[in-house]
Amino acid sequence: MNQSISNNNLPGQHGLTGWIFVGFLCSVLLVVGVLRNQGMITPQDDAPVSWKRSLRFEDRPNGDVAVVDPDSQLEVTRFQGEQGFVRGTLRTLSRERMRRGIGSGPAFELIGHTDGRLTLLDPATGARIDLESFGPTNMSAFAQLQTLTSSTQKASQE
Repeated sequence: MNQSISNNNLPGQHGLTGWIFVGFLCSVLLVVGVLRNQGMITPQDDAPVSWKRSLRFEDRPNGDVAVVDPDSQLEVTRFQGEQGFVRGTLRTLSRERMRRGIGSGPAFELIGHTDGRLTLLDPATGARIDLESFGPTNMSAFAQLQTLTSSTQKASQE
């Protein structure tokens, strides 16, 4: 028997078939490994908290979303009209509360980090949404809530 065509304990009748099989298997494993790491998001460590604000969001009969300070029970501001991003974000967190049987009573926490990131946290469920992931325009809808006070809203209504 010719030594150049010997099997060398590889699958197939000839050594070449076995090496093709091993090469194909290695290629598949390499492709799967590369594709598995595509699109993977590595969680970032949270930067220190710069500020934090507790807020409740309440639906109004006319379709507006009122933002209420849970301590004073005064309305801070109101989102009117479509407000798709605000409504979608709040709907996501509310759905988790409903799934767990938690009402709308507990306040959410809006957290500003020293690196400029903004997080909306639901302490009742532990769910969080990193708002900067949706771009600066969408994030600004929530960022404005940092500086608004119930007295600012009251003064603007008078």
